[in-house]
Amino acid sequence: MILAVDIGNTITQIGAFEEDVLLFSERFTARRSLTDFEAEVMIRDILSVYQRDADLITGAIIASVVADVTPVYKSAIKKLCGVNAKVVGPGLKTGLHIKLNDPAQLGADLAAQAAAAVFFYTAPMMIVDFGTAISIGVIDKEGCFIGGFLCPGLSLSSKALSERAAALPHVGLERPKRLIGTNTADCLKSGLIYGTASMIDGLIERTEEEMGTPLSCVATGSAASLIASLCKRDMTVDEHLLMKGLNLIYNKN
Repeated sequence: MILAVDIGNTITQIGAFEEDVLLFSERFTARRSLTDFEAEVMIRDILSVYQRDADLITGAIIASVVADVTPVYKSAIKKLCGVNAKVVGPGLKTGLHIKLNDPAQLGADLAAQAAAAVFFYTAPMMIVDFGTAISIGVIDKEGCFIGGFLCPGLSLSSKALSERAAALPHVGLERPKRLIGTNTADCLKSGLIYGTASMIDGLIERTEEEMGTPLSCVATGSAASLIASLCKRDMTVDEHLLMKGLNLIYNKN
């Protein structure tokens, strides 16, 4: 059994694979002040829920965008099952050709998602990850990561508006009943939800114009299903894209 861990700014995700089959994947609120004992207990609890024994873990891989927390999970996994976890980054083969000014700037999470997208879907493509930020990667027809876009995430935008504008409330991120809002809360929801969907449609269209070719689109992350359902462009939603990528990268190393 291979353990896969994605450490994000807002959410940490833990999954496990057996013979390339995803056994489970769970998300929980990320914490930056965390001891290796606490991380070990969380992993053990998740395994217990799915009736899996830690002794069955033969390997582990971590993708992290929070450098301070990475060694905490490495230590926790070592204590839990005696395995030295691999960490996505320099020195680890991803099978992905990265055409950026500085390839090292590509986040481990985006690298794992791109590796999975190239393997499971058809390039050229756009990968849209709805996380703390909306991270968008562009893959050319040769399967190379050529760049992308970074935009504020839905929750981040909603929080910023409510904190910086006294008259604006904090709203939940659910689809409003109608496009044109008739009260403050619904106006905010429409702006956030439909505005984001329109932004994604627009970026796809402009990217296709610049590249001179149609793109397939894959969406992942917490709001992927909601926003993809409102986009005019067809999008494949794959909530386990990152986990699949981590498993692929583990097998390459």
